[in-house]
Amino acid sequence: MSRKNTKFNFEESLASLEGLVDAMEAGDLSLEESLKAFEQGIKLTRECQQALDAAEQKVQLLLANTEVSEATPFDDDDNGDSAGA
Repeated sequence: MSRKNTKFNFEESLASLEGLVDAMEAGDLSLEESLKAFEQGIKLTRECQQALDAAEQKVQLLLANTEVSEATPFDDDDNGDSAGA
Protein backbone atom coordinates (compact mmCIF):
# COMPACT_ATOMS: atom_id res chain seq x y z
CA MET A 1 0.00 0.00 0.00
CA SER A 2 2.83 2.41 0.73
CA ARG A 3 5.82 3.16 -1.44
CA LYS A 4 9.38 2.32 -0.53
CA ASN A 5 10.74 4.42 2.31
CA THR A 6 13.79 5.41 0.31
CA LYS A 7 13.44 7.66 -2.70
CA PHE A 8 15.53 6.78 -5.74
CA ASN A 9 18.29 9.33 -6.30
CA PHE A 10 19.34 9.31 -9.95
CA GLU A 11 22.47 11.40 -9.44
CA GLU A 12 23.75 9.22 -6.58
CA SER A 13 23.07 6.05 -8.56
CA LEU A 14 24.86 7.43 -11.59
CA ALA A 15 27.85 8.44 -9.45
CA SER A 16 27.92 4.93 -7.94
CA LEU A 17 27.83 3.42 -11.40
CA GLU A 18 30.72 5.63 -12.53
CA GLY A 19 32.68 4.57 -9.44
CA LEU A 20 32.10 0.91 -10.24
CA VAL A 21 33.26 1.42 -13.82
CA ASP A 22 36.38 3.25 -12.65
CA ALA A 23 37.21 0.45 -10.19
CA MET A 24 36.73 -2.21 -12.83
CA GLU A 25 38.78 -0.30 -15.41
CA ALA A 26 41.63 0.10 -12.92
CA GLY A 27 41.99 -3.69 -12.91
CA ASP A 28 42.65 -3.90 -9.16
CA LEU A 29 39.57 -6.02 -8.36
CA SER A 30 39.64 -9.78 -7.97
CA LEU A 31 37.43 -11.86 -10.22
CA GLU A 32 34.83 -12.21 -7.46
CA GLU A 33 34.89 -8.46 -6.76
CA SER A 34 34.61 -7.74 -10.48
CA LEU A 35 31.57 -9.99 -10.80
CA LYS A 36 29.91 -8.32 -7.81
CA ALA A 37 30.69 -4.88 -9.23
CA PHE A 38 29.30 -5.93 -12.62
CA GLU A 39 26.12 -7.25 -11.01
CA GLN A 40 25.69 -4.03 -9.03
CA GLY A 41 26.38 -2.02 -12.18
CA ILE A 42 23.66 -3.86 -14.08
CA LYS A 43 21.21 -3.19 -11.23
CA LEU A 44 22.10 0.51 -11.17
CA THR A 45 21.86 0.76 -14.95
CA ARG A 46 18.36 -0.73 -14.92
CA GLU A 47 17.23 1.57 -12.12
CA CYS A 48 18.61 4.64 -13.90
CA GLN A 49 16.97 3.59 -17.17
CA GLN A 50 13.63 3.14 -15.39
CA ALA A 51 13.97 6.61 -13.88
CA LEU A 52 14.74 8.09 -17.31
CA ASP A 53 11.77 6.26 -18.84
CA ALA A 54 9.49 7.56 -16.09
CA ALA A 55 10.75 11.11 -16.62
CA GLU A 56 10.16 10.82 -20.37
CA GLN A 57 6.61 9.60 -19.77
CA LYS A 58 5.98 12.51 -17.42
CA VAL A 59 7.25 14.98 -20.04
CA GLN A 60 5.03 13.37 -22.68
CA LEU A 61 2.01 13.69 -20.36
CA LEU A 62 2.80 17.32 -19.67
CA LEU A 63 3.17 18.03 -23.38
CA ALA A 64 -0.11 16.25 -24.10
CA ASN A 65 -1.88 18.62 -21.71
CA THR A 66 -0.56 21.77 -23.39
CA GLU A 67 -0.88 23.38 -26.78
CA VAL A 68 2.45 21.83 -27.84
CA SER A 69 1.43 18.71 -29.71
CA GLU A 70 4.79 17.00 -30.15
CA ALA A 71 8.22 16.99 -28.54
CA THR A 72 10.96 18.30 -30.80
CA PRO A 73 14.35 16.56 -30.55
CA PHE A 74 17.20 18.81 -29.51
CA ASP A 75 19.69 19.33 -32.33
CA ASP A 76 22.79 21.20 -31.21
CA ASP A 77 23.83 21.86 -34.81
CA ASP A 78 20.87 24.21 -35.31
CA ASN A 79 21.99 26.53 -32.53
CA GLY A 80 21.96 29.93 -34.28
CA ASP A 81 23.62 28.59 -37.41
CA SER A 82 21.06 29.96 -39.88
CA ALA A 83 23.22 32.99 -40.83
CA GLY A 84 26.14 30.80 -41.87
CA ALA A 85 24.23 28.64 -44.34
